Amino acid sequence: MTTLFLMVGLPGAGKTTKARQLAHEHRALRLTPDDWMIPLFGEADADGKRDVLEGRMLWLALEAVKLGTKVVVDYGCWSRDERSAIRWLVESEDARFRMVYLPVDAGTQRARIARRQATTPDETLPMTEADIRYGRAHFEEPDAAELGGRGPADPPPGWGSWREWAAHRWPSFG
Repeated sequence: MTTLFLMVGLPGAGKTTKARQLAHEHRALRLTPDDWMIPLFGEADADGKRDVLEGRMLWLALEAVKLGTKVVVDYGCWSRDERSAIRWLVESEDARFRMVYLPVDAGTQRARIARRQATTPDETLPMTEADIRYGRAHFEEPDAAELGGRGPADPPPGWGSWREWAAHRWPSFG
């Protein structure tokens, strides 16, 4: 069965390192927005373009899964709804969804971000202390049910389907 691996965690958790390892081990296509945002726009968000890029990458990931290609999606996916939508989309293609959650404590996170910015500034996006605090405050840590492979069956109130929700969240997906 084809698998989509979804990397989940805050910046500095080791997601990209683990994503590279999984891509190598499983001969999988790795999709990481930062690999595209920096060369194309030179910044993390670029006036909302990140959501557009992520939408096309998600579309590409599902096309690859349909063709039998394993995929590693390295987004971070801070919200439970994002993770649930991706899980539903992958499973609706009769593929396996595997969430890879990498927790990180605040001290380790700050040290890794500082090291990354010092050693590979051209390969990383700068992060301020305010950015780190914002991420920690807004990240929805996966609970036991989600880690056990169960997400909400239904989309959030007001949405007819997870596909509809995803097309709104990632405008270029639909």
